[in-house]
Amino acid sequence: MKLTLDKKERLCHVRLHEEKLLSSIAPQLKSELVYLNTEGYRNIILDLSEVQFIDSSGLSSLLVGNRLCKESNGTFVLTGLNAQVAKLIKISQLEPILNIVPTVSESVDYVMMEELDRDLRN
Repeated sequence: MKLTLDKKERLCHVRLHEEKLLSSIAPQLKSELVYLNTEGYRNIILDLSEVQFIDSSGLSSLLVGNRLCKESNGTFVLTGLNAQVAKLIKISQLEPILNIVPTVSESVDYVMMEELDRDLRN
């Protein structure tokens, strides 16, 4: 599995360099998300702009990332979805569960607003 990590103070931007997110690489993605979370990254932006297709194992890895971030009081954001991937997420009825933001810069803004909101509530 090929990916790029951009670790910042309050978030980690993960860019997946794969055309397909299938059962052959989904466990590796899950492991990477778990590792990032244990490193203290509670806010993760997963950039899927190079991904053209996702199977059920790939969807499962997205849900793992979402759960990990929520459990650590953070935010998991998907960005860069193409029409086919977005349609699959909608058909799977995961749209209300996952945070989907069009671009990386908007995703960073979204995460920072969520962080600000959490800081103000505490």
